[in-house]
Amino acid sequence: MSSRMENKVFNCEKELTLNIIGGKWKMLILWHLGREGTKRFGELKSLMPGITQRMLVNQLRELEEDHIVHREVYPVVPPKVEYSLTELGESLMPILEAMYDWGKQYLDSNFLKDDK
Repeated sequence: MSSRMENKVFNCEKELTLNIIGGKWKMLILWHLGREGTKRFGELKSLMPGITQRMLVNQLRELEEDHIVHREVYPVVPPKVEYSLTELGESLMPILEAMYDWGKQYLDSNFLKDDK
C-alpha cells in the first residue's frame, strides 16, 4: 500500500476504494484517461473547466502515489509530462462505467424532475 494510505484505518474495502477514487475530480480524471488514453496536463485541465491547476496537480499526485496513474516525464525542453492509467487504474474502469450507467439511468428515470 502507498505511503499516503499507510497510517489510515479503514473499516471495510469499500471505504478504502472511495478514499482512493472519491472526491469531485478523481473519477473524472480516471474517466478521461481510461476512455481517451494518455493525456498531457493541459489536455486534462481543458477537459475539466472547473478544476484549478493546484487541485489537478494534487489529485494527479495522489493517484500516482496510489499507483492508479502513471506519470511519464520526457527529457525535453519545454518539459513534456504525460499521464496514463496503470494496470491497477485500468481495473477501475468497469466500476466507473457501472457508475456512469447507473447515473444515466437515474437521470433518465425522472426522479430528479419529481423533486421540483
